[in-house]
Amino acid sequence: MPRTQFIDLADHVAAQIADGTLPPGSKLPPHRVFAERHGVALATATRAYRELERRNLIVGERGRGMFVRDAAVPAGVGVEQAASDGLIDLVFNMPGGAADADMLRAGLKRLAAGGDLDAMLRYQPHGGRPHERKALADWASARLGPVAPETLLVTSGAQHGLSLIMLGLLGPGDAVGTDPLTYAGIKSVAALRGTPLVPVEGDAGVMDPDALDHACRTRGLRAVYLMPSVQNPLGAVMDEATRRRIVEVARRHDLLIIEDSAYAFLETDPPPSLRALAPERTIHVGGVSKSLGTGLRVGFLIAPEAHLGQLTSAIRATTWNTPALITALVTAWIEDGTLEVCEETRRRDGAERQRLCRDVLADLPLIAHRNAGFAWIPLPRGRRADPLVARLRERGVAVSPGAPYAVGDPPQAIRLAFGGVPLPDFAAALTTIREELTHAQETQT
Repeated sequence: MPRTQFIDLADHVAAQIADGTLPPGSKLPPHRVFAERHGVALATATRAYRELERRNLIVGERGRGMFVRDAAVPAGVGVEQAASDGLIDLVFNMPGGAADADMLRAGLKRLAAGGDLDAMLRYQPHGGRPHERKALADWASARLGPVAPETLLVTSGAQHGLSLIMLGLLGPGDAVGTDPLTYAGIKSVAALRGTPLVPVEGDAGVMDPDALDHACRTRGLRAVYLMPSVQNPLGAVMDEATRRRIVEVARRHDLLIIEDSAYAFLETDPPPSLRALAPERTIHVGGVSKSLGTGLRVGFLIAPEAHLGQLTSAIRATTWNTPALITALVTAWIEDGTLEVCEETRRRDGAERQRLCRDVLADLPLIAHRNAGFAWIPLPRGRRADPLVARLRERGVAVSPGAPYAVGDPPQAIRLAFGGVPLPDFAAALTTIREELTHAQETQT
């Protein structure tokens, strides 16, 4: 059989999608029926469908089959693409506003007047300058327990930290367990590295330790990735008993624990961190972009001594060092209390917007942390996310479908991210979302 036959089949279906023969939402036949209809082997039909998925023309839904994607929904929404001008952007969580711009302006002026500018023009130590590592370590100690500065490496944001772990500590084919719904960024770096992600079942964003134990025995996991305090996208906070059971499983199977605290500052009374419970095997990933601003790419890794050399080598191979100017600015904000003030502001703003969410979307299922700048809305049975996302874009509101956060089959859900959106715009967007979802429920009944 010609190697390119599946490409020809994919091109044929793609042409039908382009000319409207297969409009958005059309259900494609099962693989076996498709194979019989076109006189090809089942494996060829499967490869054709995979090629169409790769082109972002179709999407699979658990228990329902394959459907034509809506072309009005950009393929990268929720991961790569910000909303277009003129849309209320509920895709990306972008804290900040005029007051934060003033804070940045004042901070840069202060650095220009009194900072060590000569040093900033030179190469920096790969893991950060000693006083910067100490400032970040002291700040992190408030949530994680005592952190020695020499165990902390400065990174160019938390996403860079995840990349360093994949590059420096995991080999080709090493499998990583994750929540079935998890941070889209771990999916991106795993795909680039060729690292298999294995969904581990749990309850509303809290991983089940027994399911993790089963995955270790059946899938040979090398590591587990968790956001135990304010999980993204569901906002869950894992209780202490579950954290301790996760640690027991990790020790039993010699798992590396990757703990991501990107949104942990939103929880004011968290249980002990996984790093505090298992410092010998936990790589803690943190950053400041969610509290200060997404353009300020400063993060850190806290790791056992045995892993510091490999991670430092990975920093040298990727960025050499974190940009000196931004790191100096963030360090100054830690030392003068600005970062702490910003975190409190984010919690207060998040709580205000969550209350508005629950007021406007009172009769709809809503999953979120009380202080978070994001929320998850499962769709009614039979309702698909892509057409809803497209319809909302037509009405001036950009949201993310659930697919970018799914490891495995995507759920039919949408995610709202509303950090930095002015309250009047946010209220208008919520009203539009409610109208669309309520209309869909009335139509189905």
